[in-house]
Amino acid sequence: MMHTNIFILIWRRKISLLLLLSSLVLFGLWTWAYLDTNHNFPQGYGVNNIPDADSIDKDSYKHIYVLQKLISQANRVLRFQQESDKLNTKAKKDLRSQTHPNSLANSGLGRFLKPTKNPNSVVIEEASAQTLSLVARRKKGPIVGESYLFEEERLKILENQQRVKNSVMDEIQNQMENEAQMLSSAERQTQYEHELQRMGIPVVAGIGPDGPKPPKERLVHLDLKGAPPKLSFLKQLLPVMKTLGATGLLIEYEDMFPFEGNISTLAAKNAYNREELKDFLQTCAQFGFKVMPLVQTFGHMEYALKLQEFASMRELPDSPQSICPSQKPSLFFIEAMLTQVIEFHLEVESLKITHIHIGCDEVARMGECIQCRQKSRGELFMNHVINVAHFVRNKWSQLKVIIWDDMLRGMTLSEMQHSQIGQYVEPMIWVYVNDIYRFIPPMLWERYTRVFPTAWAASAFKGAFGESLMIPPIQNHLENNIRWLAVIAKEGARFSKGFQGLVLTGWQRYDHFAVLCELLPTGIPSLMVSLSTVSKGYFDTNPKENDLLKVLQCVYQLDKRRSGHPWLDLQPNSHHNQLFSTCVYVGHQFYKYSLRLYELLSEVQMYLNQVQDRSAWMSDYNVRHNFSSPIRVHELTQKTPLYISELQGMSRQAQELMYEIFDKYTIAEFIEQSIYPTIGSLQRHLANAQLLLQPNHWPQRPLPIAQALHDLHLITEDHHVGSSQQQQQIAQSHQHQHQHHMQH
Repeated sequence: MMHTNIFILIWRRKISLLLLLSSLVLFGLWTWAYLDTNHNFPQGYGVNNIPDADSIDKDSYKHIYVLQKLISQANRVLRFQQESDKLNTKAKKDLRSQTHPNSLANSGLGRFLKPTKNPNSVVIEEASAQTLSLVARRKKGPIVGESYLFEEERLKILENQQRVKNSVMDEIQNQMENEAQMLSSAERQTQYEHELQRMGIPVVAGIGPDGPKPPKERLVHLDLKGAPPKLSFLKQLLPVMKTLGATGLLIEYEDMFPFEGNISTLAAKNAYNREELKDFLQTCAQFGFKVMPLVQTFGHMEYALKLQEFASMRELPDSPQSICPSQKPSLFFIEAMLTQVIEFHLEVESLKITHIHIGCDEVARMGECIQCRQKSRGELFMNHVINVAHFVRNKWSQLKVIIWDDMLRGMTLSEMQHSQIGQYVEPMIWVYVNDIYRFIPPMLWERYTRVFPTAWAASAFKGAFGESLMIPPIQNHLENNIRWLAVIAKEGARFSKGFQGLVLTGWQRYDHFAVLCELLPTGIPSLMVSLSTVSKGYFDTNPKENDLLKVLQCVYQLDKRRSGHPWLDLQPNSHHNQLFSTCVYVGHQFYKYSLRLYELLSEVQMYLNQVQDRSAWMSDYNVRHNFSSPIRVHELTQKTPLYISELQGMSRQAQELMYEIFDKYTIAEFIEQSIYPTIGSLQRHLANAQLLLQPNHWPQRPLPIAQALHDLHLITEDHHVGSSQQQQQIAQSHQHQHQHHMQH
């Protein structure tokens, strides 16, 4: 009996020590969780220190780990209690009293019930209560299915924790919106500019959500003299442009208009059909678009003056660039062109025609013929413009006349006022670079506002940063448009009738004789980014309110976890932006194709530069003297056939993708301009390799002096070296050179 009492005493002490130790461990775990939670969610958090979802998830897993430890400790206590029940009823009763909830509260677990304002503490409170409830339930019967009960409680805890986390995020979002509403205009602008910088979009002072209103008219320029798209493709673009805020089109036909009668030869062989063109214009009217035709009447008249029947009207016989304003046939010819174009548009039902653009930009050859020399350049220009405008206004009084402004920039205020040109035309001021005031300084603005009651502005969405570019730099064009918004807001009030609107130009050739620059489908992302910006008056950084993603049908998941990545990245080399590669707008396949072709051509050019210009075995010197290492030649030409085959495949793909957009002539011109020259360089590289691999033995050094050096007098004759053997070597070198050229 005595031995039994001693055993019971020792066992009770053991249980007490275990309970005390468990309480200390639980208290330590609670302290760690409490301090960590308060560190991650300090009271009074605001917009600047909001935790992201990642940090919340990490904290949640920490709390789950703590709760699992609590449940595990409770299970151990229950097992010890079961064993003590078997030994002695009295000991079991004592043990139960020690594990009563009040005892747990006294041992330190009760601190988990301490109320706190921290949202995540609510999770701990409820989880701790569930843990104690689990312990109480298990005291009523044997421990059966313990792992199942543990999993059930864990799932409940996880579900409750997720619910609380969602409520926390909602509270954070509501607080952000409330704080945003309380921000001042300057603070909102600062936040807006910060977001622009993250996206690589230029920041322009004063342009933002609280900035000036957008221009009244936003016209998109269709340059048809370059690569005229099929009208079916243009019709698909109309609803997209309408949704993003376009109000009309500036259509520059040049030789794509179906001229008739005695000027029918002006029309290109692939000019638009009259019925198809009328149908397209009717579609424009259905979308409520204004249409402004553009007919060049002074400079950039190569498409007409290149032809033999109109060559006599040139300012200079050897240049078809500009027409001579001093010849009477010139004005008759211009009147015939304008009449056909204007009448054709006026016949289209419901089409809004309020303006006609007569060009008159970049008149490179003026005042040089015998008749024109009798007047100053300024007088010649003013008289011609007024004569053309007078013809239009007399015949179609409802139409207003627009000209490009660049020829006015060098004229004095007195010249413009004396001519009264402000009563006849409205200037369209065009600058395509970022520094608009560099080309239109304040003094010139002062002159314009004193001569013209109103004006138009012209930016660019493509065709302005390189005569033969393949892909437009979106960032540069967007900055140009944003800066125009600031200039219009600043200078518009100085005109008595303000600015009429902004035209987004998209050139496909720099002039009639130039090669193609960026094609229209490749420039659509740039057009849409700039158009949506000028239509709102600023670039909207909120993807939910900016229509770009919806209109371009981009497969993009908004960043709900605040990872820090902007939804649109227009940093340098932004034409490689992956966003536009996930969109399915009209023409998107050719845009993606252009990106791949651009990268492949760049890779091939680097390859040719390495194996030819920088090579020591296939340089021009090696080829001229037919002197190189066969092993090296084989190494330097291994990739050449592969590149040729890949470019041939890209050529076939271009035909497939461009068939729905362009005719066969534009497709052929694009391939000949963009792909064929590189294939030719690769083929010449292979031909040089074949030439270098022909010899089986090579001459002794020094190699003969190339005859070309003597022919061009690049070296002087050495009278001390004139043996017949050396002359023979020179002749052999010349013969090898001649054979090489014949093979090419």
